[in-house]
Amino acid sequence: MPATPAWPPKSAPRLFVPETLSEGAEIMLGGSQAHYLSRVMRVGAGDTVILCDNQTGEWASEVHEVAKRSVSVAVTELLRTREDVPDFWLCPALLKKDRFDLVLEKATELGAAAFKPVITRRCVADKLNAERARTIMTEAAEQCARTALPFLSEPQKLDALLRHWPEDRVLYFADEDGGAPAAGAFAAHDGPAALLIGPEGGFDDTEREMLCAHPKVSPISLGPRILRGETAAIAATALWMGTQGDWSDDNRSSR
Repeated sequence: MPATPAWPPKSAPRLFVPETLSEGAEIMLGGSQAHYLSRVMRVGAGDTVILCDNQTGEWASEVHEVAKRSVSVAVTELLRTREDVPDFWLCPALLKKDRFDLVLEKATELGAAAFKPVITRRCVADKLNAERARTIMTEAAEQCARTALPFLSEPQKLDALLRHWPEDRVLYFADEDGGAPAAGAFAAHDGPAALLIGPEGGFDDTEREMLCAHPKVSPISLGPRILRGETAAIAATALWMGTQGDWSDDNRSSR
């Protein structure tokens, strides 16, 4: 007997939509999403599309009609409820555009719950295209089958970030001048966490003093080599996910 086909098909396109989804809802997709489905994925009537709304979860949907500039689908079945991602914020200093794009993409895939971009004295950039950033995060979430999109804050200066820092969240900062080994520091603390990564030129002395004086800041070391900002952000996020996030069986079973 032939094997029963997987449901939903692994090849089914996956998209986030702004509408709140429910069984039987009719959704009209337009713009780039319609182009992607009709021209790239070549969907037709009766094909399956997976939709997520960042609210209720992930839904199987059936294509009803493919028009020149739109694709209509009917929501048929809830596949997964919206996931609870680990309570981890990434606070990266703004980098050059392509490098910051990489941070947004990879940290979304790794499971970061929120991005809080930071402006420091040595940043080469002081602005962020929020629409572009959200597009990158959304596409990364679609690719890795997340059902919850990361939250994105407006960039803020380091002193403002520290001034309003929540009392219940530890802030690790990657300190090129030393600190506790990251793996041990992460493993020793349960609860909400965040990671601050500096710009291409690192933190200056005044910023380091400000950080070290803050009661919720914990300096950490990311090893013997000086890492680029994007490398440090991705590596440290992966390390936190492996010690306190949802990569281990123990942490997955406790969620």
